[in-house]
Amino acid sequence: MPQPILECVPNFSEGRDEGVIGQIADTIRSVPGAQLLHIDTSPAANRTVMTFAGAPDAVTEAAFRAITQAARSIDMSHQGGVHPRIGATDVCPLVPLAGMTMEEADTCAQRLGARVGSELGIPVYLYEYSAKAEHRRALPDIRKGQYEGFAAKMQQPEWTPDYGPAAFTPKSGVTVIGARDLLVAFNISLDSDDLAAADFIASRIRSRGYFTAEDGIRKKVPGLLPKTRAIGWYMADYGQAQVSINLLDYRVTSPLQVWEACRELAWEPGISLAGSEVIGLIPEECLLEAGRFAMKVRGEEPSSNPAVLVHEAIQYLGLARLKPFPPREKVLEYALADAGLYI
Repeated sequence: MPQPILECVPNFSEGRDEGVIGQIADTIRSVPGAQLLHIDTSPAANRTVMTFAGAPDAVTEAAFRAITQAARSIDMSHQGGVHPRIGATDVCPLVPLAGMTMEEADTCAQRLGARVGSELGIPVYLYEYSAKAEHRRALPDIRKGQYEGFAAKMQQPEWTPDYGPAAFTPKSGVTVIGARDLLVAFNISLDSDDLAAADFIASRIRSRGYFTAEDGIRKKVPGLLPKTRAIGWYMADYGQAQVSINLLDYRVTSPLQVWEACRELAWEPGISLAGSEVIGLIPEECLLEAGRFAMKVRGEEPSSNPAVLVHEAIQYLGLARLKPFPPREKVLEYALADAGLYI
């Protein structure tokens, strides 16, 4: 059996105070056996995504310490940003990468959730594979109402936390924890500040689709891409509107497919795509697919060299137009290998 590797990708509601971000990162580094792979920060979103991996027990301990530090350092009653959020540690997913099952990752998530609830007094909701009720499986459903509306939401019996107090904690908010598959967070910038255009594109590509009215009757229209969540927002970091996308299964819907769909939808109002960014890490296969496609578009035979294909993908998807995209730091398999971990 391969060495068991668990990945954790917590999202913290702080993207501006480097001191706070550094303190949280240091708590992760303090745990032997947990390797901090990447930190992705956005001042406009006021959000930081940290990716770490390693032995399951070490990663679970590092996650608890990071949630503890975030609760100490972040005051949600004064927090603001464009990204939806409900807590200091907004969401803390655990992803089995190698040598372990989703059931084993769920056991780690349950243990972490119980400890956060009992020792830190933070209300915890389980989601994705760990969810105990279908209406709490999807993160957007849990986040609905956001931080500002969550105290009232918790008064409803169906929104009693899975762990921790059944009362809202204004400073730390609530935390969502669960085992899930690999997710690719992929944002596409428009060469425009038109938020309505980003909203339109997001509504058409996301799996849940959008509503339209026909003869006074409200009708739901499914979206174009399966296993896709998307919202539109204005990203002040770049002065552009963005389509912010979560790919729940990149094997079903890949970044390349999303890029092509957004390009076609943006073409009608005369808007071009300004570039894209990956929040966190991305599996190598996503870039190999895009690289092969880019070469075929030019009428060339795709290279068999992964480095060439990754370079082609970066160019085609505009991954280095908004901010640097160093492959050794941004590709999941490369970052793991450099940390001595292999999948």
